[in-house]
Amino acid sequence: MKYTGHLRKMITEHTSPVHYQIPVDDQFIPISDLIGKKITFKHLGDIHCIACGKKTSKSFNQGYCFPCMRSLAECDSCMISPEKCHYAEGTCRDEAWGQEHCFIDHYVYLANSSGLKVGITRETNVPSRWMDQGAAAALPIYKTKNRLLCGLVEAFFKKQVNDKTSWQRMLKGKPDKIDLIQRRDELFARFKQDIAAINKEHGAGSVAELTDQQPLEFNFPVTNYPEKVKSLNFDKTPEIAGKLVGIKAQYLILDSGVLNIRKFAGYLVEFTVN
Repeated sequence: MKYTGHLRKMITEHTSPVHYQIPVDDQFIPISDLIGKKITFKHLGDIHCIACGKKTSKSFNQGYCFPCMRSLAECDSCMISPEKCHYAEGTCRDEAWGQEHCFIDHYVYLANSSGLKVGITRETNVPSRWMDQGAAAALPIYKTKNRLLCGLVEAFFKKQVNDKTSWQRMLKGKPDKIDLIQRRDELFARFKQDIAAINKEHGAGSVAELTDQQPLEFNFPVTNYPEKVKSLNFDKTPEIAGKLVGIKAQYLILDSGVLNIRKFAGYLVEFTVN
């Protein structure tokens, strides 16, 4: 089995366990079917921007060239800090992109990946967002009319709950179970007045509590978790090989280390099964 092309982030399917494919140009590596096999990735030297397609010597923001990273709306700082959305100021990098991606329904959610975390996602990214983060379980707790409102809610919650996943800890095993509904109800009570203030300013129903949702659980195809997490990098080691012992989030877990496929989007590689 041999594939040659540019990597893109893995495609997930919510089965048990989660099913993965790796796009390489217009081909798809059935990577979930290769657990237990020895595989090799060889970076052939070229990197092409996943947006404009131009050759670049360095990748930014998981696959973009420097000009696209500086100009595209999807690479703006408000993607990381949505509460800082500047669309209303007339300074959005691409208003049409903002209307399509930011001014649609979003969720604030709780997830258990390396422990409890709060996050936000577009409705169209459910449930792939949680699989991409390696969450054992996730629970939508608020629905908002746009990304900014989600960011405002998340900014309050970050005072009580982590908003980051420890990827090293996530890759070392399954997290301890968390009662997400109990934690949701605790946060509802703690931030009730703050949410009411947002609805008063932006209109009733702008932020809606979700009380009828149940946690969604995820089982990842991992036969062996590493005791120590060694990150593999095409920029340092053009040829990466090892026995595939698991897949979690956007990481391949090899007996030689872990490889973040999404990080190397746009890299031209040759993939073989040995």
